[in-house]
Amino acid sequence: MSPLAFLAIALAALVLINAAATRRVLRSDEFSQRKALLVMGVWIVPFMGAFLAFHHLPAPAQAAARRQAAATPTTAAHATVAPTSIELAGSAPFDVLAHLHTVPGGFVQLDWQAVDEWATRPGAAEPVVTEAINQARRAWLLHLRDALGGRVQPHPHLHESEDVYILSALEPAVARATAQFVSKTRQRILKVLDGVAHFHAGEKSVVLVLDSEDTYYEYVAQFYPDAGEFAFSGGMFIHHGCPHFVVVQADLAAIEPVIAHELTHNALSYLRLPTWLDEGLAVNTEHRLAGAARGQQTPQAMHQRHQRFWTDERVQEFWTGDSFHRTDDGNQLYYDLARIAVAQMAAGDWAAFTRFVTTASRSDAGAAAARDALGVDLGEYIGTLVQADAPARWAPRPDAWHAAHPATTAASLSHRRAPVEWPAPLHQGSPSRV
Repeated sequence: MSPLAFLAIALAALVLINAAATRRVLRSDEFSQRKALLVMGVWIVPFMGAFLAFHHLPAPAQAAARRQAAATPTTAAHATVAPTSIELAGSAPFDVLAHLHTVPGGFVQLDWQAVDEWATRPGAAEPVVTEAINQARRAWLLHLRDALGGRVQPHPHLHESEDVYILSALEPAVARATAQFVSKTRQRILKVLDGVAHFHAGEKSVVLVLDSEDTYYEYVAQFYPDAGEFAFSGGMFIHHGCPHFVVVQADLAAIEPVIAHELTHNALSYLRLPTWLDEGLAVNTEHRLAGAARGQQTPQAMHQRHQRFWTDERVQEFWTGDSFHRTDDGNQLYYDLARIAVAQMAAGDWAAFTRFVTTASRSDAGAAAARDALGVDLGEYIGTLVQADAPARWAPRPDAWHAAHPATTAASLSHRRAPVEWPAPLHQGSPSRV
């Protein structure tokens, strides 16, 4: 056999083996990012990449059997009955039904202030309080599951893991993979935002995956004022009552950025940050952990839009967070400016940036903290980013905010982990990395 013929046979064999390995990877239950890495390895490393893919992934028959077993409707996730009360050692039972109420759209909510008062009884140790709140959240999700079951198909189910509750109609294998991604993302957020992010020990994250955009918007409407226009979103973190984030059902690859973004809000919620800082951190962390979507415009084009849009008056909407609720270009430009500002600040002295974030106050949009920790005047800083003519006039002006909004419409609630504020929609913005 000639060397040329041998080479042709070897190449043909390599292509066939790599094609089979790629098919096996794509049909697996792995995360989308791990699938991409495995496929790259298959085609970059001759034969060895395919061997590793076959070695690390179960055979199609085994994978199908595993998915079938996970999908059996008699699993505990499907069979669990929503509790009517919660009983914990050392405390009086909590009557779930007495504190459960139906909200517009047919959804249900618990009286979370009553839950907090029950859980944080005098003398209760922190682990006991955390377990009480976890059980209350689980009870609510099971009742919400039943409320949703009468209006959506397939019937949603509750997936439980060590640190995550997921209520969804996702296939069990996908729900498990999503829970694993949430757990890993929590740990990665703690590393990326070292000294800033915080998750309460033992407290589970709550993820609500709804079947359609219609159901999604019906659900989140309960957290918005009755009047006004509000921006579209792909997901949001709800601070009210039970902190949780809600997304529209999609394949795991589409949900991953939403999870990374909203978990970042979750990890920062204890700080009650100025909105621009909270969103800037969330967008940059999302891009760092889940990748950034390709921007529709070049950085130069976006910069020109910023220059045309922002003025020393409009920038006050940036500081208060009002731009965040705009339904025009201001919404996208708000997120982009927050992303750029935070990325630039974080690129320097991390210890100083950490001091800034952990001391920033909403009352002045973080101006005092920026001056003390970073030696930065926020007005000049933002004005310089968009090349304003008079950046010194761009400083936050709290007196003007209070004059424009003498009374707030947001109710107050004493829940130790759930300050009331309007929810934060996810921004599908331009690419960036911290």
